[in-house]
Amino acid sequence: MVRMRRMLHVKGDVMCTFVLLLLFCLLLYARQVVLSSGWDRQVWNLEIHSSTSSSRTLLGAQGAKASQESQGFPSGSSEPALPPCNPQTKSEPEVKSRGKSKSRRKNVTQTKAAGNRLPTLPPFDFEGYLKEKDNRNFKLLIDQPEKCHIGGEEEGGGERGSRTAPYMLIAVKSIAADFEKRQVVRRTWGKEGNFQNGVSIRTVFLLGVPKNRSSLPLWDRLLAYESQSYRDILLWDFEDTFFNLTLKETHFLTWVNHSCPHVKFIFKGDADVYVNVENILEMLRGQEPDEDLFVGDIIINAKPIRRRTSKYYVPEFMYGGGLYPNYAGGGGFVMSGHTARRLSSSCQQVELFPIDDVFLGMCLQLIGVKPSRHRGFRTFGIPRPSAAPHLQTFDPCFYRELMVVHSLSVPQIWLMWNLLHDPKLSCHNRTSLTSWDFRWRTGGVAGEQTDYGEKQVFVTH
Repeated sequence: MVRMRRMLHVKGDVMCTFVLLLLFCLLLYARQVVLSSGWDRQVWNLEIHSSTSSSRTLLGAQGAKASQESQGFPSGSSEPALPPCNPQTKSEPEVKSRGKSKSRRKNVTQTKAAGNRLPTLPPFDFEGYLKEKDNRNFKLLIDQPEKCHIGGEEEGGGERGSRTAPYMLIAVKSIAADFEKRQVVRRTWGKEGNFQNGVSIRTVFLLGVPKNRSSLPLWDRLLAYESQSYRDILLWDFEDTFFNLTLKETHFLTWVNHSCPHVKFIFKGDADVYVNVENILEMLRGQEPDEDLFVGDIIINAKPIRRRTSKYYVPEFMYGGGLYPNYAGGGGFVMSGHTARRLSSSCQQVELFPIDDVFLGMCLQLIGVKPSRHRGFRTFGIPRPSAAPHLQTFDPCFYRELMVVHSLSVPQIWLMWNLLHDPKLSCHNRTSLTSWDFRWRTGGVAGEQTDYGEKQVFVTH
């Protein structure tokens, strides 16, 4: 009898264990079903409060007129009216949600990570770009019509323009968020003024509407106040994206043709370059502004990048040729006013191309102007000599003989400007500058996969 009771007790334990295991398996199965169906995923409703207008397409600007009114840019006005400042309108909802913003961002990130991976897509909608390529004229929201009037306003007639035009106009590509970069350019190599031998220099910054307007609240007011203070902002009503730099090129050339037709020379470059303006002026001495001139770091034998992950990826249906025309690196180049006026016309005839440097090379090819390479333009930075790896290339004596050096930070530009203008600077040896054209490697897969501007060649301390 005792033995029977023990056996029944053991069987009961086994049965209980079996039932518990069965329930545990059912729970695991139910959890898997819920996860696969996505029932437990939280959907967050994120509201972004902004004072800006509705979003635009890459090349379209539907509702541009309405956005100008909401941003405080009156139609047809050269100087934007400053919008009223109402700090109480949308600040309260932002303060209330501030305490939960970090946790929400974490939850949103985890939800995205739990989802299925998206398939590999090209970095840009080229088909949409081709559909909108004829939409190439956008309104100028902030203008500087008096930028090229340097004096002699009392004179009239046709002589007025030729006598009041600046000797050189500096045009700098920028974005709304890069206020500190514009400031360092204004205070260093882009400083306006009248210099020796009657040379006058004026500066403008070229901008479009920010694509991610929530990352820079009140960007429109920032640019309006900045334009009122410095009078050097040119803002157009297209989205400021990498592939829209071509629009920035064409609209700037149109502006030059209309508002600064008698400028003698133009330097156009990025905000992250150091420019030795004194060397450029010395190079231009003796050059005729009424003749074709286009000088920079000329790139030849460049092949279209076919790798989808590259910033410069261009599919074959966009450009089927094997090589690009010769073009100048976008870090900085110099052209005569005569060439700029001719480019303004030719670029209206060339179909828009998403890489602005190559597009300008196409325009030069159309008018038959061959860009000239000058050894002082270093849009790919300064390489460290292999024979002297200890050499410091962040040395003012390297820059004293150069024109343009690309990829410098704001502190580096400020430091280099002061070092070069230090009366105690003493340079005994001059740098040896190469005089041959920059060429991409030809043949083989390595040459086809080289990305423009992605090679890290600038060496700091």
